[in-house]
Amino acid sequence: MSFPPVEEQLALIQRGVEKIVPEDELTARLKQSHATSTPLRIKYGIDPTGIDLHLGHTVPMRKMRQFQELGHQAVVIIGNYTALVGDPSGRDETRARLTSEQVEQNAQDYLEQVGKVIDLSQAEVHCNGDWFSKMSFGDILELTSKVTIAQLLTRDDFAKRYKSESAIYLHECLYPIMQAWDSVEVKADVELGGTEQLYSFMLARDLQKAQSLPTQVAVMSPILVGLDGVRRMGKSLGNYIGISEPPYEMMKKFMQLSDESMRMFFELLTDLPMERVGELLAGHPKEAKIALAKSVIGEYHDDAAAEDAVDRWQREIRDNQLPEDIPVAELTGSELTDGEIPAAPLLRLAGLVSSGSEARRKIKEGGAYLGEEKMRIEAYDQKIAVSDGLMLWVGKKKFCRIKIV
Repeated sequence: MSFPPVEEQLALIQRGVEKIVPEDELTARLKQSHATSTPLRIKYGIDPTGIDLHLGHTVPMRKMRQFQELGHQAVVIIGNYTALVGDPSGRDETRARLTSEQVEQNAQDYLEQVGKVIDLSQAEVHCNGDWFSKMSFGDILELTSKVTIAQLLTRDDFAKRYKSESAIYLHECLYPIMQAWDSVEVKADVELGGTEQLYSFMLARDLQKAQSLPTQVAVMSPILVGLDGVRRMGKSLGNYIGISEPPYEMMKKFMQLSDESMRMFFELLTDLPMERVGELLAGHPKEAKIALAKSVIGEYHDDAAAEDAVDRWQREIRDNQLPEDIPVAELTGSELTDGEIPAAPLLRLAGLVSSGSEARRKIKEGGAYLGEEKMRIEAYDQKIAVSDGLMLWVGKKKFCRIKIV
């Protein structure tokens, strides 16, 4: 099989990559692969710890797809056994453990979503339970004897927890060893992941060397930030965009992104040339976010769905038209006096604010409205005549229609 020139491969691989260790080995591997027409084995592992994959997960997956497009062999590890332990990477506390039943249920959904990014028809897919479930206690002792506690404490997350006297449980120490052993089992030439996994990637090299195997190269991407532009994108933080979310829900979230995080999103989540990205970022941030949303939504749904999502957002948010899907808040007739109720408790009962004090603040700031024409509510004690179908608004993004029960 013929491969593109090594320089061309490196240019594509290096986009959006923070660190390659050792970098000179990757170049040497690519040259050898090109000379012998032998594809490299590219490993990416993911633990089925939840139901929805988000854009942060897709960063190394998109890199794997690029390797596939260059002619290399994708090797996907579904970590059904590492998920039972829980990845401690980047965490300052012990991750809640899942049951085997939860893991297996999640794994069924994961592959379908992974297939939106990686060409699974041309990939090897393995569950690491295929080898860990067959290990005896003696095998586990042999494997753990390859790693010292001092080595484990060089991990940034463990080191921080040790220093702060936070608990580090023994089962967590197995995680990086198991992840590294996966590379031995599949004979990985390259492993993809985030920078927080450097320790596991380097441990894999040690274990491969001990088994007289060629040692893998780590290709590490930066951690994608979430909607707040500060913390890493994550389901537990609620600041993520899921790749299986409806297009319009994705669109609304893209428009919440901080301007500062836009370049990272373009570089890691699209194939747009960086010159074009620079042109977009030099223009109006809103138009850049629309272009980003169209590119990403089109990849995980289709171009028509992306266009529809943009059009709907422009109608409902930018042009202040009524939303298509309006939540309904139920109000009992007993909460009204002669069909009326003061504004502050109405907003609280409708679920648009969490407390009466928040309602007063929003009204004082001029951010509360009623009716489809969005008339401003002037005072917290303003009597509001309530009837079925009344629209209420707090800001631009919180709204509902009242139903009297």
